[in-house]
Amino acid sequence: MRAHIKELVTQALGYLKREGALDLTDLPEPEIERTRAREHGDYACNIAMVLARQLRMKPRDLAELIRARVPESRRVEKVEIAGPGFLNFFASAHHLRVVVRDILRAGDDYGRAAPGTREDVLLEYVSANPTGPLHVGHGRGAAYGASLAAVLAAAGHRVHREYYVNDYGRQMDILAVSVWLRYLELAGERVNFPANGYRGDYIYDIAREVRSRHGDDLRHTGLEVAEGLPPDVDQDGDAEVHIDALIARARQLLGEDGYEACFKAALETMVDDIRTDLDEFGVVFDRWYSERSLQKSGALDRALEKLRAGGWLYEKDGATWFKATELGDDKDRVVVRENGRSTYFASDVAYLLDKLERCSGTSLYIFGADHHGYVPRLKAAARGLGEDENRLDFQLVQFAVLYRGQSKVQMSTRSGSFVTLRELREEVGNDAARYFYVMRSHDQHLDFDLELAKSQASENPVYYIQYAHARIRSVFRKLEESGMRHNEAIGEAAILRLGTDHEQELLRAIGRYPEVLENAAARRTPHVLAHYLYELAALFHAWYNNSHFLVEDEEIRNARLNLTAAVGQVLRNGLDLIGVSAPEEM
Repeated sequence: MRAHIKELVTQALGYLKREGALDLTDLPEPEIERTRAREHGDYACNIAMVLARQLRMKPRDLAELIRARVPESRRVEKVEIAGPGFLNFFASAHHLRVVVRDILRAGDDYGRAAPGTREDVLLEYVSANPTGPLHVGHGRGAAYGASLAAVLAAAGHRVHREYYVNDYGRQMDILAVSVWLRYLELAGERVNFPANGYRGDYIYDIAREVRSRHGDDLRHTGLEVAEGLPPDVDQDGDAEVHIDALIARARQLLGEDGYEACFKAALETMVDDIRTDLDEFGVVFDRWYSERSLQKSGALDRALEKLRAGGWLYEKDGATWFKATELGDDKDRVVVRENGRSTYFASDVAYLLDKLERCSGTSLYIFGADHHGYVPRLKAAARGLGEDENRLDFQLVQFAVLYRGQSKVQMSTRSGSFVTLRELREEVGNDAARYFYVMRSHDQHLDFDLELAKSQASENPVYYIQYAHARIRSVFRKLEESGMRHNEAIGEAAILRLGTDHEQELLRAIGRYPEVLENAAARRTPHVLAHYLYELAALFHAWYNNSHFLVEDEEIRNARLNLTAAVGQVLRNGLDLIGVSAPEEM
């Protein structure tokens, strides 16, 4: 409906321009918004106020001129002028009738734009380091990313979902050494486990797998491991020197093949665990992109050469630096260390270039809020590569905090003291987890109320929405049990007999669904869809509690069944996009 009204206003402006009534070089695109109060109609347009100063006219006079040239439409009952010059449009009964018909005919496709009608989007999200299981913090990025991807696809974008696997670099080396030390413990060796190693129980599980595959082949004494190493924590409280020396010792004692055995076992186990966890959470990717592949394919060298050719690299203290400050970042960035190893940032640059080359549209990054510093550095990298930074889109997801009673649960991947996403899902269920993660705007902090998520009461929003759908299905079960049939054609012909306030509100609400999707996609805010579904459920519950559906009047009965079926279809379509099921009964 909003697109239809925009077209009507555009036509009116075109008529006035051709007639010489408006001295306009270019016709602006009208903005159409939903009204907040029913007495102001269904949609409002402020075009008269936008153009008034330019045309040297009073806004209300201009609004009257435009209103008089708005073409007649069966979907618009009337157009009124309000306030300083708003054009208020009232939807007609015909429009409300058409909405129900369109929903029932389109079914699962209602609200969806034709595939590929908007730009391509390469969406990267989660991308947690494979150094431990996913925790509840990762879950919010996963739920937001998956929901946004579905909403974008529904809005007509071609979406490619990608997980970037950080399988190269120091943290993976720390993980590999942590596994090896636990392997030695299982073999009976006494070793000193480093303060900043990974300590979770899952490290023992990987170590047992390594021992089952390799027996004592990777075994060395605790003395061999520790001899000559710097203290675990030096006098300045720094544990990094020790862990780096321990990594070097592991490489020396194990050799390339032995070290790779620990590294590979840790990587494969963690990636498989993360993939399984996400699959079970309904979060599926089109590609799992390996950071190591950037090295093997030559993509890393090619990206650095492109920066060098542009004059954006320089040498200092034996390392190679990127002139990031000249391109908008707060400091220059090392891309190759003095030991010849490339940095995480160098991989980020290569991955950025690869994404922009593979996707003709937007590369959309979903980062945790603690990664806000990546935004200016990646924009600087795009400029240095000669790419359009406007093709990058960054969405920062704020932290999710889990509460048990009044106690906040602390999380630390290395210490192993954290609640995993899997544990959360097992406790509250996928549906509650997916909905709760997206019911607040992603740029706001989220306190995850565990007890509310588990409750079966109207205060639990996901239960409230699902119960509305279950009630809808119960209406049709009762219809079948009564021996009556649903005649959709009779219901369509009689739809204008639905005149109660509850019915009129529901008719308007289900007609808003395509606009909600469009808005959620444009603003990257799937939470507006979650809110809409809750509001629609509330309207249905109010109608259900104040109406009889299986009445003797055949026309009223079938018209109400048509509306009921349409509400159910919209609930299913919307819940599906945010990864929540629509149960038949509860």
